[in-house]
Amino acid sequence: MENFKMIAKTFFGFEEILAKELQQLGAQEVQQGVRMVSFVGDKGFMYKANLGLRTALKILKPINSFRAYNEQTLYKGIQAIDWSEYINANQSFVVDVTLHSEQFNHSQFVALKTKDAIVDQFRDRYGKRPDVDKDYPDLRVNLHIFNDQCSVALDSSGNSLNQRGYRTATNIAPINEVLAAGMLLLSGWDGQGDFLDPMCGSGTILAEAAMIACNIPPNLNRKEFAFEKWNDWDNDLFDAVTDSLLKRVREFHYTIKGYDKAPSAVMKAKDNIKNANLDEYVTITQEDFFRTEKETRGPLHIVFNPPYGERLEIDLERFYREIGDTLKQGYPGTNAWFITANLEALKFVGLRPSRKIKLFNGKLETRFVKYEMYEGSKKDKYLKEEDL
Repeated sequence: MENFKMIAKTFFGFEEILAKELQQLGAQEVQQGVRMVSFVGDKGFMYKANLGLRTALKILKPINSFRAYNEQTLYKGIQAIDWSEYINANQSFVVDVTLHSEQFNHSQFVALKTKDAIVDQFRDRYGKRPDVDKDYPDLRVNLHIFNDQCSVALDSSGNSLNQRGYRTATNIAPINEVLAAGMLLLSGWDGQGDFLDPMCGSGTILAEAAMIACNIPPNLNRKEFAFEKWNDWDNDLFDAVTDSLLKRVREFHYTIKGYDKAPSAVMKAKDNIKNANLDEYVTITQEDFFRTEKETRGPLHIVFNPPYGERLEIDLERFYREIGDTLKQGYPGTNAWFITANLEALKFVGLRPSRKIKLFNGKLETRFVKYEMYEGSKKDKYLKEEDL
């Protein structure tokens, strides 16, 4: 099978960990960009990337690029591609557009022009044309215009890869699965210890933590990928790639626990964990984090997504102060990470973060912060280190 260039799209701040994921999977010529990483592989690797990457949102296969200064040059550039290689007149397609351009500023207009160029080519050649289907297309065309540079790619994923397939029940403000996985990888979570999400909501962070710990492919539960409708779809190759990834699954010998004080959230989280076939690894109980303390003796890794005050009404000052007090008094020997879009609220935690990473949760700018809770005082820790 021949190799070709691909692009994995991701969130801001995840480019480095996505590049590392690609290298670990076996990608060639890995190069980081902004919210994307390019790489080279064959068709089997395209299947593997869709199944196995935790921090990718989409895998695109570029097929052409050209300069477009106006609607006429856009139309000609699209018509220069032989679309019969990718679709026939009886099939359907849709065009997704991303614009960063002064020449073009209306994505729907660009999508319409692109659609016209494709259907006109079929009508001229065959006397009939493929339909546009926004919901279940046979081919998803991705168009990216930066200034006058137009890049055309086929979307091999379809729905965004954060739609893993295990989450059927959600609460008010669920966290995106790719964001959860990226936070866990940034935090250094590798499954070599005990884990806690003390405000687990619908259980997304717990599910992603368990899949990382056991090296389970994140998109194993997905119902379909866009490439399954492509003309060169190879079911046997896909099964072989899936089997090769499943052989890399490893055992997990620690605990993964989730707390939430809302009974409805606990039920939803349990349902989602069961849907993901992860209930043997994850325990979820109804607890108010502010009334708990550390249950394990060894190191504990905490990652959570507390309310920001955006969609859930809370007394932010009191709430974030209680986070700091609970960690300080009840959780020695813990690395605690959480994400928040409320940068003012961080001041109330009363602890100094050892790391602050800028991320985005949707359009909200956030900080992903780390607090190191030592056994005893920080001063004691340094004295012990000096004795070594």
